[in-house]
Amino acid sequence: MTKAACFSASFIARARIWGGKFREADLQVVRIASETARSSGGQRCAVGISKLGNGWLYPFLAALILADWGLSGCRIIMLASANAALMHCFYPIIKQRFRRPRPFSVDPKLPSLLATLDAHSFPSGHVMTLTSVLVPIVILWPATAILAVLLACCLAWARVATAHHFPSDVFAGAVLGVGVGYPISLCLISLW
Repeated sequence: MTKAACFSASFIARARIWGGKFREADLQVVRIASETARSSGGQRCAVGISKLGNGWLYPFLAALILADWGLSGCRIIMLASANAALMHCFYPIIKQRFRRPRPFSVDPKLPSLLATLDAHSFPSGHVMTLTSVLVPIVILWPATAILAVLLACCLAWARVATAHHFPSDVFAGAVLGVGVGYPISLCLISLW
């Protein structure tokens, strides 16, 4: 075997070992977060926040924007809506490409606290959509930055605590939401 082939085989073996360790650590964080939703209050909180991420949060955000910005806030709402629509074009393609099972499917001891739309967890569509919606809001209304981060963190926790997503799923969702939402928002804002 050549040195290159030996190096390649060694690299692949190490990558598999580290990949396995990462997957186990990812699952362990889900187990810990799931424990925070075992009490009735924790469960209500995780389920409630997750349901807000199903779409119930967005009319509230729109009303908040309109209350502070008046009709000029419609631009922010349109940008946020465009980002959400674009993300939902990519979302099913990514889900079908990776087909990662949800944590409660990987570990039967983890309870699923909500019904799911599909069997795949990567990436978190809830977090992806929320972050893409929050990007133009924060760009045009910087005073909301702390609230935006808190909202995203709460939704990320809820999705992991309900055993619907791994931490890497919500992280990927946030990266996709910001990574796509930010340049789109800047581009559209520059056209105004």
